[in-house]
Amino acid sequence: MSHDPVFEPGSEAIYTLRTTAPGPSGRLPLEAEQLRAMSSGELFGMTQNAGMGWEPARLLGKQFLVLSTQGGIRAPDGAPIALGYHTGHWEVGLLMEEAARTFTASGAIPFAGYVSDPCDGRTNGTVGMLDSLAYRNDAAIVFRRLIRSLPTRRGVLGVATCDKGLPAMMMALAGSLDLPTVLVPGGVTLLAEEAEDTAKVQTLAARFARGEVSLDHAAEMGCRACGSPGGGCQFMGTAATSQVVAEALGLALPHGALSPSGAEIWRDLARRSAHALMALERRGVTTRDILTDDSLHNAMVLHAAVGGSTNLVLHVPAIAHAAGLRRPTVDDWARINALVPRLVDVLPNGPRHYATVQVFLAGGVPEVMLHLRELGLLRLDARTVSGRTVGENLEWWERSERRRRLRDKLQQLDRIDPDDVILSAGKARERGLTSTVTFLRGNLAPEGALVKSTAIAPQGIGPDGVYLHEGPARVFGSEHAAIEAIKTGAVQPGDVMVLIGIGPGIGMPETYQITSALKHVRDGHRIALVTDGRFSGVSTGACVGHVSPEAWAGGPIGRVRDGDRVRLRIDTRRLEGTVDVVGVDASGLAARSPSPALQPDGRVNADTRLWAALQDASGGSWGGCVYDAERIIGLLGRAIAAERSSSGA
Repeated sequence: MSHDPVFEPGSEAIYTLRTTAPGPSGRLPLEAEQLRAMSSGELFGMTQNAGMGWEPARLLGKQFLVLSTQGGIRAPDGAPIALGYHTGHWEVGLLMEEAARTFTASGAIPFAGYVSDPCDGRTNGTVGMLDSLAYRNDAAIVFRRLIRSLPTRRGVLGVATCDKGLPAMMMALAGSLDLPTVLVPGGVTLLAEEAEDTAKVQTLAARFARGEVSLDHAAEMGCRACGSPGGGCQFMGTAATSQVVAEALGLALPHGALSPSGAEIWRDLARRSAHALMALERRGVTTRDILTDDSLHNAMVLHAAVGGSTNLVLHVPAIAHAAGLRRPTVDDWARINALVPRLVDVLPNGPRHYATVQVFLAGGVPEVMLHLRELGLLRLDARTVSGRTVGENLEWWERSERRRRLRDKLQQLDRIDPDDVILSAGKARERGLTSTVTFLRGNLAPEGALVKSTAIAPQGIGPDGVYLHEGPARVFGSEHAAIEAIKTGAVQPGDVMVLIGIGPGIGMPETYQITSALKHVRDGHRIALVTDGRFSGVSTGACVGHVSPEAWAGGPIGRVRDGDRVRLRIDTRRLEGTVDVVGVDASGLAARSPSPALQPDGRVNADTRLWAALQDASGGSWGGCVYDAERIIGLLGRAIAAERSSSGA
């Protein structure tokens, strides 16, 4: 009979067993009065620490918790034993190691915990995307529970990189107001030589289906896009924008965002962040001192200046809510975007499309801040985890050797002038860099919508900075139907794709495969998109999202019919505009029945349905898709009381 690996042992060694062992040597460093006052949990914690091999004589050191979104199993040489979901969390364990060794060398005791994160790129166009945004809230809750479950921790170091894990980590740190916390951005992947970037490769299937690339090209480019095994994507999408926002909030050290994963400068950030956390703890500085209305202002200003992902309109309010601060409104975003010029030329916005690692070498966040300081747009007194204010950080950066040497390095390595990557306001204006986000109204979006106006194809924008498009609606009730229409050529230049029923009611999945296809297929820039869903941070073109009310809430977008004339007017300078069905007023739209394309998606799971209901009760997408516990409890209490009253109970 052949060997059955499921039932038969692989080696006789499995039968070498014992039921007792001597246990750790030594003794707990306890004093009589200390022991009398100890809780059983604190004492058992010391026992567990010794059991895991920590030297008993060193058990009185201050305890610091290192949390991360680490995923996969790496061999010591970096080879994969089990793959992670994405490069963004593949190497962050190395940052944890550097930080932990720094704590230990300082006489402290490091603890580590993990909540891994999904990859929006991997789930785009799949049922997995229905869990993406909802995951963020779940992860933030688990991170906070892990923080509270180590009651002896003196501070928390968060290490995270990508689209949902990093916002979740920031929400968790923001919710730990009475502790010192520091965020270590997990960095970015390098550009691959003679290859497409990680944004463009995601359009290979659509381009191949339309006969625009060969199978050989698709197979080779799809393999080679990641220049290094770790780090977030090479463009200013949600991952990179979240790193920028973390630094702008003051939660990360100056010039911490967008560091090249695996490099020594990246490892050094983890070591310095551990020192910063211990210094904050010694001085009694907590997250409450760092996260303020001023730091939120700075984060929103940086978001506009780098041309950041529209997904941060969801995440920044969520971070504010976790910190107990006023959540920024649509009007706040519109006001700041009207004030702040875009100063960074980076993928996907252009015009020259530099990579995020090149933005880092050009000076990253502090270099952008120097220009913003000159324009008077920053709150310079906001405190940061460096122990200094934003203004003091910039005084250091301006004269630092680090700034000079890294900007020189960009010229040496890539022959790129750093002032072409991060521009002054005047130079940005000359190069035609337009502001980041325009907020729209109209009979299709009475409660608002947004467009990443900086990513609209320049050839579609008039000399007055206005994008005008009017065309027949092509209505789709699912992302699958929409991408098939693009692949088969069923939508034509001049059309307006109206994608309905993918708002918060079903999890607000990201529609990157649609928006990226429209960028990279022939004549795609002449097709507009209007949806109640959201986009990847790398979205391009005239793509209007976050249309509210959504179709499932009875919004007018759910009543559009094929052939309706839809008009978009987007003023990329004044940052205002409209999205309307022509020839039909609001009452006429309201009188219509829902579109036949609006059909329930049976793939939406119970977990996401619960998330959708809770976030809707808490302010919806414009409020950050958060859980407002007090409001939810109040609504439930009234509903339960009404139910009991009606039943006579």
